Amino acid sequence: MKNITPKQLAVRIAFAVAASIAALVMVWQFIPFQNSVLKIISVFIVSFAASYYFFLLALEKFIYRKIKLIYKTIHNLKLRKNEKTNLIDLDKDILNEVRQDVLEWDKKNKEEIERLKDMEDYRRQFVGNVAHELKTPIFSIQGYLLTLLEGGLEDPEINRKFLEKAEKSVERMIHLIQDLDEITQIEAGKITMNIKPINIVDLAKDAVQQLEHYAKKKKIKLIIDEKEINKPIWVEGDYDRLMQVFINLIDNSLNYGKEGGTTKIKFYDMDENILVEISDNGIGIEKEHLPHIFERFYRTDKSRARKSGGTGLGLAIVKHIIEAHNQTINVRSSPDVGTTFSFTLKKAKKH
Repeated sequence: MKNITPKQLAVRIAFAVAASIAALVMVWQFIPFQNSVLKIISVFIVSFAASYYFFLLALEKFIYRKIKLIYKTIHNLKLRKNEKTNLIDLDKDILNEVRQDVLEWDKKNKEEIERLKDMEDYRRQFVGNVAHELKTPIFSIQGYLLTLLEGGLEDPEINRKFLEKAEKSVERMIHLIQDLDEITQIEAGKITMNIKPINIVDLAKDAVQQLEHYAKKKKIKLIIDEKEINKPIWVEGDYDRLMQVFINLIDNSLNYGKEGGTTKIKFYDMDENILVEISDNGIGIEKEHLPHIFERFYRTDKSRARKSGGTGLGLAIVKHIIEAHNQTINVRSSPDVGTTFSFTLKKAKKH
């Protein structure tokens, strides 16, 4: 019954039923019944049984073949020719069930297609961003070298100055590549976290000390909450990775802070977690930018960010590190008021 049409199926069933009844009538001519009612009842029972059998047999074979093909398609089943499955239950509305399964399959396919489109758009945007970020230092280096080759190398007032500028552009490229490599490894799960009890207050002090010179240059005060500065707060975390978080967030506050402003680090006890806040009273962030602030290469002010020397990956790395600790990070900000980054860390057991 391979590739049979509904009309052909109907003809075959009708023929089988008619032949069965005709054979029954011929047999009964030689077996006389005394009671005509009994004869009618017996004809009904036999014809009903024959019809039921042929209809069931035909429908089961026909529908099973077609539905098996559908299920093999939507579920990628590898069924052998005579392999029995539980795909069909003739006591149920199988056509409606198949319809629902096909609709569900179609929905999943559409979602997968949309996901692949989003990934392709993201890949295209990511490649474009990387090319854009690399283009500026590469062209700068090329310009400095051409100037030196065209005679600037012999000029003592130019040669060293241009070589130092080229070296800074190379450093920028190195930082970008390192950040790209790091965020890729974190996302791929190739970097394991060395989680252990750490004193988050001491870590904050170390981070402030590292950036103190830059803060003085920007004329911005770095302040750790006085209530917490002299007492330890123990959390579960990777010291080196959390140091990256503090350095990136403090550095970000200094880059976008106002001269004479402040950057404050505060800690709050949240029962099972410690809430860390790093806030500034700088230029702030417009509301429409906040949902995208942790995206790779996202900048609210591209010209200002490029002058600050950032790679555009710092906040993305911060988010991945906090999420690798199974915690969350948030940002709130208002233009000309300031920005606050807050994240949680799990409390360590009594140390």
